[in-house]
Amino acid sequence: MKAGADKVAINTAAVENPCLIRQIADSFGSQACVVAVDAKYNGNFFEVYTYGGTRPTEVDAIEWAQKVEKLGAGEILLTSMDRDGTKEGFDIVLTKAISKAVNIPVIASGGVGKKQDFVEAFKVADAALAASVFHYGEFTIKEVKGYCIAKGVLVR
Repeated sequence: MKAGADKVAINTAAVENPCLIRQIADSFGSQACVVAVDAKYNGNFFEVYTYGGTRPTEVDAIEWAQKVEKLGAGEILLTSMDRDGTKEGFDIVLTKAISKAVNIPVIASGGVGKKQDFVEAFKVADAALAASVFHYGEFTIKEVKGYCIAKGVLVR
């Protein structure tokens, strides 16, 4: 942050030391603290994963989202481990559940395969993240923005 970053995203460090969220928020403001939540459905609930989505924690993602908000997080970067890399679209059920549970912005991540996926995400999330579809040139950011505008989604 002292080097000029506006925000920092933390996942494993936050799960292992939740007080870190409050420390960041107190030092730099809640807007500077993004908690990344990697979640996967385990048959009973959406479970938080750490270490790049490799370690299950037995922590309920919805409860965790509420806790990180109370600790001072300004945003949640929510990645569906079930959808990540599948190109089947964002996990709308998970994203909607988290968005309804908190009052801070939620960024949907994991699963984009077509432009319509963004439109669906913006119905339940404040923002959306995609990588491979842009990296591999399947469509451009400009094309996605144009598509979303044509579908009535406000974009910057």
